[in-house]
Amino acid sequence: METLTPTFISNYLVGGAVNSLPMLAAAFLLSRFVRDAWGRFVLAFFLCVAGAMYLVFAAGAQAGTGWMLLELAQVLVLGVLAVLGMRRSPYWLAAGWALHPFWDIPLHLFGPGQEFAPAAYAISCLTWDWVVALYIVVAYRPGGQSRFGFRQGAPKAKAEAAA
Repeated sequence: METLTPTFISNYLVGGAVNSLPMLAAAFLLSRFVRDAWGRFVLAFFLCVAGAMYLVFAAGAQAGTGWMLLELAQVLVLGVLAVLGMRRSPYWLAAGWALHPFWDIPLHLFGPGQEFAPAAYAISCLTWDWVVALYIVVAYRPGGQSRFGFRQGAPKAKAEAAA
């Protein structure tokens, strides 16, 4: 287990926020220039990946069946939120991202999961996840999509011309 010095913690908190930016840029650009569903897909996919990493850590450490089932349950919950965020409101995605650190920090940074999960991952997830959740809330607030210029399908003029 890594020593949790203030420098270690602050480095990974900053790193989590900074490292989330390429994913957010991809989600934004896909939403803006291709179709909003593709941007949401990126956000949903990586939400599932963020949760699945703990399953990978547990498997790599041969943490046992109980841990594997617990981590799988967490992935399934995040997966349900991801699907709801794709098919319904994007706020389900924001909820998934915002809630994920409540799994990371108590269970994997300070709890028994610290035996197999890297502290750096749990710490950086805190800022990564909350930066992503904040992006979703801002980008998808009422009127936010038009401010960000997200496309919701074919522009009206093209749709009318095709008819």
